[in-house]
Amino acid sequence: MPIAPARRRPSYFTSMNYLLALLPLLLLCSCGSDQKVQTLRLAHTLNTTHPVHKGMVRMAEALDSISAGKMQLEIYSSGQLGSESQCLELLQIGSLAMTKVSAAVMDRFAPSYSVLGLPYLFKDRETAFRVFDGPIGQEILADGAAYRLRGLTFFDAGTRSFYTKDGPVRTPADIVGKKVRVMNSPMAVQLIKTLGGSPTPISYGELYTALQQGVVDAAENNLPSYYTSRHYEVTPFYSYDRHTAVPDVLIIGTATWDKLSEERQGWLREATRIATDYQRGLWKGAQQEAITAMRKEGVTFTEVDSESFRVAVKPMFEEAKNNPVLADLLARIQAVE
Repeated sequence: MPIAPARRRPSYFTSMNYLLALLPLLLLCSCGSDQKVQTLRLAHTLNTTHPVHKGMVRMAEALDSISAGKMQLEIYSSGQLGSESQCLELLQIGSLAMTKVSAAVMDRFAPSYSVLGLPYLFKDRETAFRVFDGPIGQEILADGAAYRLRGLTFFDAGTRSFYTKDGPVRTPADIVGKKVRVMNSPMAVQLIKTLGGSPTPISYGELYTALQQGVVDAAENNLPSYYTSRHYEVTPFYSYDRHTAVPDVLIIGTATWDKLSEERQGWLREATRIATDYQRGLWKGAQQEAITAMRKEGVTFTEVDSESFRVAVKPMFEEAKNNPVLADLLARIQAVE
């Protein structure tokens, strides 16, 4: 079975040396599913103050309670076990149980995830949740199984906006010619190209230095991530264009999932549901906390009339409507009330 489509395999994918170096730690921490207590390892790149990490901590507590201690979740934060792409590869070979990535990263493995990267896709936050939690969302979560990556849930990641070094972004013209960091996602790359910028894929862990050294002029993300990453220290202008509402997705490797009994799969599903509700409840508070703290640090927040951006990205929707994978999904999402 292929690890990832050859034509879409990222050039920076993990090396065998990285996997071999990490293997002793992974083996030391593992517990087989046939043992009384099973420990699942979950790794991600966010720090421990981020609301998504806090949701995972709640998941660990719920799983321990639901399973009466028979299943445990061990969380590695802040990129301890590698970048998003490295963690995905560890899932594929069964050396790591779960990870969190942006849904935009998953479109390199499962094409249906691409639809979630379309700008201004959802009417509001509640509509987005109805899509994520309903049949459309479940269909998308299942789409990565062919590449050994099964989605469990969508965490709230708010809306993404631009932040820059040399002044706020007010219109698409302010993106023209700028080197903008993007996730390694075809839809994210297309968005910046459509707006006239130069998309530059850089891993999240390397972005602070890239902004500081001028490798890129700007980036885009949600408020809590902008705050907890401390990117505001080197890019102090945040513009509320709110171009996408790409969720975070919790992924489990099928190498792990398929070995779980139906009972244990049920425990994990329930713990995931509890964690999702909890994390989404934290999000608004985390956004306000970030704004308050960064204003004290001198960050400039600018409201943007998004209509000029909506007009500029219309070609992306026309292209999606002609895409046999995305056209039906897009129509169904736009019909959700």
